[in-house]
Amino acid sequence: MTAHDQISRRSAVTAVAATAALLPFAGATAAHAQQATEQGQFFQHGVASGDPLPDGVLLWTRVTPTPSATPGSGRGPATEVAWEVAGDKGFTTVVAHGKVTTSADRDHTVKADVRGLRPATTYYYRFTAGGGHSPVGRTRTAPAHDTAAGNVRFGVVSCANWESGYFSAYRHLAARTELDAVLHLGDYLYEYKSGEFPDFKYVVRPHSPAHELLTLADYRIRHGAHKADPDALAMHATHPVIAIWDDHEFADNAWKGGAVNHTPGTEGSWSARVAAAKQAYFEWMPVRPSIAGTTYRRLRFGTLADLHLLDLRSFRDEQAKPGSGAVDDPSRTITGRAQLDWLKAGLERSDTAWRLVGTSVMISQVAFGSVPAHLLGPLAEILGIPKEGLAVNTDQWDGYTDDRRELLGHLSDRGIDNTVFLTGDIHMAWANDVPLEAATYPATRPVATEFVVTSVTSDNVDDFLHVAPHTVSLVGVAAIRAANRHVKWLDMDSHGYGVLDVTAARTQMDYFAVSDKTDPAATSKYLRSYRTLTGSRQVERADGPALTDRPGTPGPPSRRSPPPRRRGPAGPGR
Repeated sequence: MTAHDQISRRSAVTAVAATAALLPFAGATAAHAQQATEQGQFFQHGVASGDPLPDGVLLWTRVTPTPSATPGSGRGPATEVAWEVAGDKGFTTVVAHGKVTTSADRDHTVKADVRGLRPATTYYYRFTAGGGHSPVGRTRTAPAHDTAAGNVRFGVVSCANWESGYFSAYRHLAARTELDAVLHLGDYLYEYKSGEFPDFKYVVRPHSPAHELLTLADYRIRHGAHKADPDALAMHATHPVIAIWDDHEFADNAWKGGAVNHTPGTEGSWSARVAAAKQAYFEWMPVRPSIAGTTYRRLRFGTLADLHLLDLRSFRDEQAKPGSGAVDDPSRTITGRAQLDWLKAGLERSDTAWRLVGTSVMISQVAFGSVPAHLLGPLAEILGIPKEGLAVNTDQWDGYTDDRRELLGHLSDRGIDNTVFLTGDIHMAWANDVPLEAATYPATRPVATEFVVTSVTSDNVDDFLHVAPHTVSLVGVAAIRAANRHVKWLDMDSHGYGVLDVTAARTQMDYFAVSDKTDPAATSKYLRSYRTLTGSRQVERADGPALTDRPGTPGPPSRRSPPPRRRGPAGPGR
């Protein structure tokens, strides 16, 4: 199959085509890191934490022991780095400490998997090397497994293309210190050469390196550039980040044997390229090295939620040609057998109020049969679907219908309620019911719901067509919703982030948009909220953003959620 036959990522990822300032802590952290960079000091890439547990969290940093020891250089001596965790910013109550030796073999990155901490507690951490301290980071542990916390709250982001704009969404999430963590659903960076996506004349800031990423050094350099971004510095220093990858951490439309944006021979072997990309990812991202090779794993947040995180690139078969019958071939998989069995078992065994599933691509069925003729051409070009309008984006779960049918059938057959899919990738915001069969909806009850966040910066339909917001999109939204009654809301125009708030009564996504992705000082605006009430398996519009239970949230308050609906016999309390 040629790249021409498949969906190109330039089309597919664009799909159909609250406060403006940091809190003093996050601002001081970013300023400190920037000052360190200017002075050529050890800690030029800030600090980060990730994957919180009730008794621990992973800490991350990178050191630059000599001026020549830049990311990907392979230069610089082995260096001992000390770390410490305290209950206060002044480090008068240090509760854990240790030392790690790093070297050029791991690109001078540092990870410390700290344990022995208290559940649901905010901590501060820092590193020491070369006689100086790193910026101070702030993190938070998860609730104890048997604790009925009042709520847990996550920032949710995806698709941060450096050349398309500034990461203002990260800055606004850093300002919200009530978050338990930030969930990054993939495309943390893009592998393209400069000027490929978007075109040169629309590039806001150029990539480093300027060429397409192929080698370990290439991926390390680009990760290093992203970690030096002031908005990324602030987000990572303020919240633990829970990350999965999508395709652009490797190459466009990646699958287990290749990618659209990889040419064997002229660009080397796929296995060597993906090994380099994965090594750089685990060096530079605050993800535990014990899961190296994949990102599927499970985290628990008290009795409120199990968070199942998927890897939908390492095990999938090649994308089918759009419109072909191969999308229904039961031998083809997006998850791989082991991961799908792991997910099904985890969902069935879960005893929490909610089952959250982080999936990098949309699981909801999407058809485009009602698109008017004058719009079909541009939408087909953006989506990578045939000009005659056959309704499949084969890079999503729509291209692997047997896996989806098995998973959704499992939810239905086992009576597993309160499953919410959390998704990125498609550069638009959606709120969907997830039916077992879209053709019979709404006569048959949905089995789950899905909240999709838009991109941080990556081009959406307005950017791709270079049209004003609320022009082409008005027709597109109407057409898609007419053909897909399970889609309750769709925003094609915005860039931004989500805030997911989980209580026993409901799971709610608040959607926020940044004012201008090309403006480094972009403001943030609340758009709307959708929620799933316990036992309902449906999304409904909420009347405002979730109330804040801990200080630090911008935006208007809303009425509290209604009391939980009584669960049926097959609900999460079974």
